Amino acid sequence: MSRKTSKPSRQKSPKAAADRKPQLPAVLPVTSAGADPEQHPYATLDRGAMASLARMTGGVSPHAMLDAWGDWAMHLARAPGRQLELMERARDNWFKLVQFAASGASGKEGKKPFTPGTYDTRWSHEGWDRPPFALWQQSFLATQDWWQAATGDLRGLRKQNAERTGFIMRQLLDTVSPSNFPLANPEIIEETWKSAGRNLIDGALHYADDAQRVLTQEHRPVPEEFALGKTLAATPGEVVFRNDLMELIQYSPSTEQVYAEPMLIVPAWIMKYYILDLSPNNSFIRWLVAKGHTVFCISWRNPSAEHAELSLEDYRLKGIMQALDVIGDIVPGARVHANGYCLGGTLLAIAAAAMARDHDDRLASVTLMAAQVDFAEAGELLLFLDESQVAFLEDLMWSQGYLDRPQMSGAFAAIRSEDLIWSRAVRRYHLGEPDLPTDIGVWVNDTTRMPARMHSEYLRGVFLENRITAGRFAVEGRVIALKDIAVPMFVVATETDHIAPWRSVYKTALFTDCDQTFVLTKGGHNTGILSEPGHPRRHYRISYRPAGAHYQGPNRWLAAHEPQPGSWWPEWAEWLASQSGDLVAPPPLREQGLGRAPGSYVLQP
Repeated sequence: MSRKTSKPSRQKSPKAAADRKPQLPAVLPVTSAGADPEQHPYATLDRGAMASLARMTGGVSPHAMLDAWGDWAMHLARAPGRQLELMERARDNWFKLVQFAASGASGKEGKKPFTPGTYDTRWSHEGWDRPPFALWQQSFLATQDWWQAATGDLRGLRKQNAERTGFIMRQLLDTVSPSNFPLANPEIIEETWKSAGRNLIDGALHYADDAQRVLTQEHRPVPEEFALGKTLAATPGEVVFRNDLMELIQYSPSTEQVYAEPMLIVPAWIMKYYILDLSPNNSFIRWLVAKGHTVFCISWRNPSAEHAELSLEDYRLKGIMQALDVIGDIVPGARVHANGYCLGGTLLAIAAAAMARDHDDRLASVTLMAAQVDFAEAGELLLFLDESQVAFLEDLMWSQGYLDRPQMSGAFAAIRSEDLIWSRAVRRYHLGEPDLPTDIGVWVNDTTRMPARMHSEYLRGVFLENRITAGRFAVEGRVIALKDIAVPMFVVATETDHIAPWRSVYKTALFTDCDQTFVLTKGGHNTGILSEPGHPRRHYRISYRPAGAHYQGPNRWLAAHEPQPGSWWPEWAEWLASQSGDLVAPPPLREQGLGRAPGSYVLQP
């Protein structure tokens, strides 16, 4: 790619973020999770009762699930044709099982009539190919197949309720999978025989240790080899700014010259920023610095009950806009490459659209990594979001001022329960395998909280009502439009992302009208982004769409673009270089007396 010379900045003289206040009533009247002074006093009793129930259910509303089940049952009861179809399917599945069992009894190796899902690793042990384990596996998969058909599309049934009913049945079936039981799992039997039962003793000790930590709410200690600032989040830098919501870290240059345009990284507040600065060998930030970029990164505060009224607008003003102000003081006149990850990317898109509307041209480019701007196809997380579920979470947040990560983790784990819950339980408690610490594992357990008001605004306005792409999301009293963004965009999605499905991320092109490069990379929400050069078995697809080009649907796009081996990072580095100006001497790195990277906010429990 040819390098594009940066244009002289027409940067406005922005006010300090603390002085920016909405001048008009917002067009986004999202209900706060806090108490409504006009409510009847007895409403507090209702909210308290719901909050108590939410603590017991891990934040998942039983009302929403029961409503879905009832809707499905009523529609199926009045569909005799569908009932006959399901009866025939049950008969056919039974005949297939009988034939398979008969072939096994005669000593012949019959073809399995049912196959597990692509990512279902419960059946990977070769013992599942031998009788009687093969028959038990096939019986389970036959039952799973029937229920999948039974809870599929049914005329008149709301799609969300159909998906929820299917989800409920998957959870129930997963609890009785033969892979969960020691006497029915050939891998457990084999390991028990080899170790003379040592695996079961170790598993019992692991279970006792985990149970004690759950009861005492004690966190697992972080091994010394994964200490923050030493091994993790160890890229050298300084905290150059701090307010009550975020710290801004400027990283020390490692090259004699850097690109004239600095980079601002906006991570999600649902996670700690050092997912992008893990071990030195896979640190996204360290790699960027080595490529000649002046990197700034926001480290969000881990809020507590006293921060309950922080809003989504506070995160924009005190986060992104304040960071741009500080960067402008350190690198005067330079335009900024902005990069947002996950929810940070959604917030960055909001901020970029507002800046474009207000003729604030301080951005040189926008990169969105695993970030959605439209939530109509937000994947299986939609199973947990409707009015009942959001109100349920709001009552929980109202009672404590925030939503804790463990109160959300149940929903994330349930989406892939066969892998994140049951397979882990088998490995740890039946096979006796310890949880070996890894850099990403330490980060996963380093949980965060979400302020009540902000999370309520996000769930309602952004997720549930999808206001960003509906033209109903307001910043400072005026609606924003993503098509106002004129700077080039680089959008990254991952193939197996359950949080930001790639087809949903791809739809960014449907709502923007700028030069856009789209990358689809192998991996999930985190592992696909952390795809450093040299990582084995990686591939990606890439395309470029100029401003004004016709939109191509995701399925046709996928068919038209072949995967390329390797990491997507070098492609992004080349793209950034094409959007940057000349190489210059690094800007000053002034100590502000706020401490070295990784700062203090990331250390907050």
